[in-house]
Amino acid sequence: MSNMFCFQCEQTAGGKGCTKVGVCGKQPDVAYKQDELICALVGLARAVNGNKPSDHTVELMLKGLFTTITNVNFNAETIGKLISEVEEEKNKLGGADDFSVNALWSGDSDIVSLRSTLLLGIKGMAAYAYHARVSGKSNDEVNNWFFKGMKAFGESHSLEEWLNLLMEFGMINLKCMELLDEANTSAYGTPVPTKVTTIIEKGPFIVVSGHDLCDLKQLLEQTEGKGINIYTHGEMLPAHGYPELKKFPHLKGNFGTAWQNQQKEFSDVPAAFLFTTNCLMPPKPSYMDRVFTTEVVSYPGLVHIDDVDGKKDFTPVIEKALELGGWPEDKIMTGINGGTELMTGFGHGTVLGVADKVIDAVKSGAIRHFFLVGGCDGAKPGRNYYTEFVQKAPKDTIILTLACGKFRFNDLNIGEIGGLPRIMDMGQCNDAYSAIKVAIALSKAFECDVNELPLTLVLSWYEQKAVCILLTLLALGIKNIYIGPSVPAFFSQNVLNVLVDKFNITPITTPEEDLKKILG
Repeated sequence: MSNMFCFQCEQTAGGKGCTKVGVCGKQPDVAYKQDELICALVGLARAVNGNKPSDHTVELMLKGLFTTITNVNFNAETIGKLISEVEEEKNKLGGADDFSVNALWSGDSDIVSLRSTLLLGIKGMAAYAYHARVSGKSNDEVNNWFFKGMKAFGESHSLEEWLNLLMEFGMINLKCMELLDEANTSAYGTPVPTKVTTIIEKGPFIVVSGHDLCDLKQLLEQTEGKGINIYTHGEMLPAHGYPELKKFPHLKGNFGTAWQNQQKEFSDVPAAFLFTTNCLMPPKPSYMDRVFTTEVVSYPGLVHIDDVDGKKDFTPVIEKALELGGWPEDKIMTGINGGTELMTGFGHGTVLGVADKVIDAVKSGAIRHFFLVGGCDGAKPGRNYYTEFVQKAPKDTIILTLACGKFRFNDLNIGEIGGLPRIMDMGQCNDAYSAIKVAIALSKAFECDVNELPLTLVLSWYEQKAVCILLTLLALGIKNIYIGPSVPAFFSQNVLNVLVDKFNITPITTPEEDLKKILG
């Protein structure tokens, strides 16, 4: 086995690539298995060869891609089993020539850059399509594009053709995010503004992390009347805004801050932790016995809750929570700025519901500018930029936010404008669709192009779902995006120059300088 190579996340070693062990904790054998899985999926796409894939084939493609996202699967054994399943399906379809791991990273640097950007974007979209599928929503156009995109990795394409594929992918991902939005709202209702406490009540409790609302609902149903409280963590925070979830009185609040702080925040906590999607860090011995995984998440030695015909039995998680008993008294936890209350539930349904109020505030001058400050959080230094940016943004500006990057500032109280809170949490990373929908609606109301709106996107990235969202924004022609805390390692200098020239993508500098540049 050769050394690993991975540069798919923002924290990658030296800003270039992890070659000995992943900064995320991924071991070389796991990294290599994930690359082998990607190659098997390329072979599966070539075997499908433009035909309509079966439902099982689609499921394998989505599951396989999702498995390779950062902080999802650290288990070489489960990845190996999935490779065997993919190979078996490929052979049923008539087989295809092998695609080698070396082919993933070899070739002209600009071609490798564009090819890698597309692959990472496809991984992100797979997570969204997977969640929509769990809630009963699927789309043939989206599903077919996974096979078109993966087949392309076994083909020769020019720089221009790869760029065109990236833009085509961006529009497909918009449809995928719309599909997931429909899946969530049809199953759990339209999110409403909701205050969420960070204070943990005494007694047994379970903390649910990740993104999968279906898992959360099943757990809420199975813990009713058992004297166990449920708390969200990280990207699960927006669940509190959905009527069909918030109606459970034992869904109490939010535990901890962003995903990268879990090894410190989970230490010796007398509760059970359930990971439904990515955001898992290698658990410490002080709490490893109480961490459970489900769906594609896997880590050696952790108890995994399997899906049986769309249903899960969370009894092991429930029994562990009852055994540990929770804290004997209420525990006051805070956000990173000391706050004990968070707000969520400002999806497009809510924001567009007060569109007339927003438009009037802009026309009267009460609102000068909107900032979408959001994206992934991470452990690398430099992310305090986003906290300072929000703190220093003028009082006549509104901060829209989404994904776990908001934990840098979502416990701040920075006031209101005309009854509207200045910080509006639009949801999870996939809820970038909400921000896009609001921006398009405002551009129509003001009869202008989206790029002419008093709106600036200030994004933080960490993993592959941020990549697919960025490609969607670029495909929509949205320009002047500020991005940080660092430039992706998979962008070659020439590719970065193209993005800067064509879309005016701007690496962040300091909050003061960037605010001055944006607002004049």
